[in-house]
Amino acid sequence: MKKIIITIDGYSSCGKSTLAKQLAMKLDYVYIDSGAMYRAITLYFLQNRVDWASQPAVVVALADIHLEFEYNPKSGASEMHLNGENVEHMIREMLVAEKVSEVAAVKEVRDFAVAQQKKMGARKGIVMDGRDIGTVVFPHAELKIFMTADIAIRVERRFRELYEKNKNISIEEVKENLELRDYIDANREISPLRKADDAIILDNSQLSREDQMDLVMQWVEDATLAHTS
Repeated sequence: MKKIIITIDGYSSCGKSTLAKQLAMKLDYVYIDSGAMYRAITLYFLQNRVDWASQPAVVVALADIHLEFEYNPKSGASEMHLNGENVEHMIREMLVAEKVSEVAAVKEVRDFAVAQQKKMGARKGIVMDGRDIGTVVFPHAELKIFMTADIAIRVERRFRELYEKNKNISIEEVKENLELRDYIDANREISPLRKADDAIILDNSQLSREDQMDLVMQWVEDATLAHTS
């Protein structure tokens, strides 16, 4: 079967990464977590006290950043490495979550990340999730999905994820952070989050993972057949 590019965009904690990982595994495609790239850059900026409001400081810092996904046989997933160090767990912490939307809104940061993402997807056979994958990174992708979910469900999902790592986190903090990230993502000047005109909407508020996968696999089959010459 011909391999295609599949993009999954949407707001934070809609289930994009979970779907993208499972879909890539089922199709034997490469999964690329674009959000992990922005989180790793944010982590580097925080660790090195980089002022992301300063263009010269950002340009200098980006020149020292090397991002790479490496497969971890123990977890069965590709994990983010920043300058040779596995930072998969560190980039999921609340401190990074609170700042990643600000960092991702910086033009130089997005240009840096998008250039790498385009290289990764040059061979097709990939599933990539993010905020602007179907609109900016791969506008000609054969299948574009835009995921949504009720805000209360998103808050609960994110809270459970963070609570495992930090028992002191409150659900109110999580809700406030998600709402702020939603606003920043949708209103930033550079590559704001929006649904691509040809994207299919997937509301997974009430869908089981099995139902969700069955639905998306049908879309994959349809998209593959439609683009087979």
